[in-house]
Amino acid sequence: MFPRVARFRSVVELREHLATLAAPIPLDDEPLSAAAGSPLARPLPLGGRTAGNRWVIHPMEGWDASPDGQPTEILLRRWRHFGASGAKLIWGGEAVAVVPEGRANPNQLCAPACGREGFAEVLDAVRSAHRAAHGDDGDLIVALQLTHSGRFSRPTAAGLAPRIAFHHPILDARQNLDPAAGSCVVSDDDVERLIEAYLGAARDAAAAGFDMVDIKACHGYLVHEFLSARRRPGRFGGDFAGRTRLLTTLIQRVRAECPGLLVGVRLSLFDTVPWRMVEGRGEPWPFGDALPYDCGFGVDEADPLVIDLTEPIALLKLLRDSGVVAVNLSAGSPYTVPHVIRPAAFPPSDGYPPPEDPLLGVWRQIDAARRAKEAVGDLVMVGSAYTYLQDYLVHAAQATVGRGWIDAVGLGRMVLSYPELPADSHAGRPPTRGRICRTFSDCTTAPRHGLRSGCYPLDAFYKGLPEATAVKEIKATMEARG
Repeated sequence: MFPRVARFRSVVELREHLATLAAPIPLDDEPLSAAAGSPLARPLPLGGRTAGNRWVIHPMEGWDASPDGQPTEILLRRWRHFGASGAKLIWGGEAVAVVPEGRANPNQLCAPACGREGFAEVLDAVRSAHRAAHGDDGDLIVALQLTHSGRFSRPTAAGLAPRIAFHHPILDARQNLDPAAGSCVVSDDDVERLIEAYLGAARDAAAAGFDMVDIKACHGYLVHEFLSARRRPGRFGGDFAGRTRLLTTLIQRVRAECPGLLVGVRLSLFDTVPWRMVEGRGEPWPFGDALPYDCGFGVDEADPLVIDLTEPIALLKLLRDSGVVAVNLSAGSPYTVPHVIRPAAFPPSDGYPPPEDPLLGVWRQIDAARRAKEAVGDLVMVGSAYTYLQDYLVHAAQATVGRGWIDAVGLGRMVLSYPELPADSHAGRPPTRGRICRTFSDCTTAPRHGLRSGCYPLDAFYKGLPEATAVKEIKATMEARG
């Protein structure tokens, strides 16, 4: 068991522990308020517009839209929390599937079902809440994340219905996919139709008044998987130009047909091989037969447990030159390497106990983002993986932005339990300890079992839902299994 962040009584104690890990996450001694000159309070220029500060809200999937993919009251509640948070860049708010068969769950927002009116409803929720809490939304930028879940599509309660870019030797084995069948591989004609679906969603987002769309290219979903499709023949695979063609085509088409819409990309900056639970612990899936490992993006082909940012940095330069205004940096996939993407003290139900001190996972992402920012300094970049820092999140966010390691800091899990954290930091108020996310992973465990995603331990609303009992029972079963 690794020491919990909550046990460290001061920044000095946490720094001392980080030194033993060789994980030099920078920590400022004291968080500064906006009035005292916090770097997090500086305006963020973004494609000719300006966000009022350096806090960002990450997009999340709530498993709580209507069965046909339209907004519901519980979904709008979450968006209102995002608006009231005090963050000035709402990066997508919600992952929206561009086609019904590309939904990651049977209750995900779906662009064709939402249309302009549904999108306008969620946009009004976030902007109205922001105005009510903070008076003015003139410096608030709101994006909508557009996605296709690809290999992890689950559009109905019947289970996974994968659509993949290429056959991956390890992931196919995990999902019992027959490489000889080939029916779940997206054809080039399918890709062309999918591009039109993205464009339709972008047009509706623009008509509804969104400032920006995010073309999701992370976490093992379809556009991300294309980035590693070396084994795919044709225009959308093979070499670097082919593997990035879907993403760059989407960007170019959206910019051409929706000229008033900013375009961002959420990108998994690096992958690794999938991990699995073995005898109560996590370990990499055996990959010896897959060497050289040509199925990852941002990994060393000779040793896929090692990060190689050569191609990701080349892609960042390509995105900048294609007119992308900002990139939100993440890593890996929550389905295959949860400890890499979301460092946590407690694993989700489909995960494994932390194989390392989770602070190492935080450092891995902060350091990779720092290296990316150094290489492509004129592209706005948003950092991830800060939630595990808990009581010291603001100390680290302020330090990394202040040093120029990253332009802004994004929050995901933390705003499910404590949406007002950005506002409290700007006002100079100390964080409310009882609302700080302790990475119990219930927000992941619940949707893995078909339940709504939310903070069941700390949000009184979710504590009162019938699903709260089910989540407790699932966790009790996990504990009994060890």
